[in-house]
Amino acid sequence: MNIGLLGVGSALAFAAMGSALGSGTAGMAAVGAWKKAFIQNKPAPFLLVAFVGAPLTQTIYGLILMNALAEAAQNAEMAWLIIGAGVFGGMAMGMSAWFQGKAAAVASDALAETGKGFGNYLLVLGLVETVALFVMVFLLGVVG
Repeated sequence: MNIGLLGVGSALAFAAMGSALGSGTAGMAAVGAWKKAFIQNKPAPFLLVAFVGAPLTQTIYGLILMNALAEAAQNAEMAWLIIGAGVFGGMAMGMSAWFQGKAAAVASDALAETGKGFGNYLLVLGLVETVALFVMVFLLGVVG
């Protein structure tokens, strides 16, 4: 049995956990913002769905890393590298997703309140996501 397989599954699992936390956080804020809009008889901005969905992409990055780690796990000598890359890479991508969701939650409230700034808010979410992209790309380079 190759202990490196622990890292293979961890890459996806930790990234997905962060995506769930981030989307859940952003989703709760979007629902609250829509509720406020409905109470004030204002139109509820559908664009908030983009904020809620933003943290989901880190799960895809985790899947890509997982597949690369699965290929690299064929070499038993790389077991500890695979574990480290999977666990810590997955955690880093998960944290990116979680905090992207927190930023998306604030963006949801701001957009619903003012009706302005969608592009600015999306830019911030993109910057937070960049951390996950960097982690994925750099680790692909290490294990590839």
